[in-house]
Amino acid sequence: MSVMLVGRVQVKAQELWIAYVAGVRDSLKPFSADTVFRGQKTDELSGQETYSTIVLIEFSNSEMALAWFKSPAYQALIPLRDSAADVQITLYSQ
Repeated sequence: MSVMLVGRVQVKAQELWIAYVAGVRDSLKPFSADTVFRGQKTDELSGQETYSTIVLIEFSNSEMALAWFKSPAYQALIPLRDSAADVQITLYSQ
């Protein structure tokens, strides 16, 4: 069963964020993950959203998503992520 990782992001430092995103792309390759969508908030139709950016990444299953998150390649990116943005990461499955 596929799993979606949803990242909600408020960028604090654009140059650092660009470097983080490049690192994430490389870190995802061994896990056959697919970035489905990455975009900026344009309108709030209901409720209040505090994050300006969203990313959806599809993994084949939750084990792969957790393996990616715990991988040395991704763990090494966390200090950069935390300097670049406020990020909330959640997994969803059907």
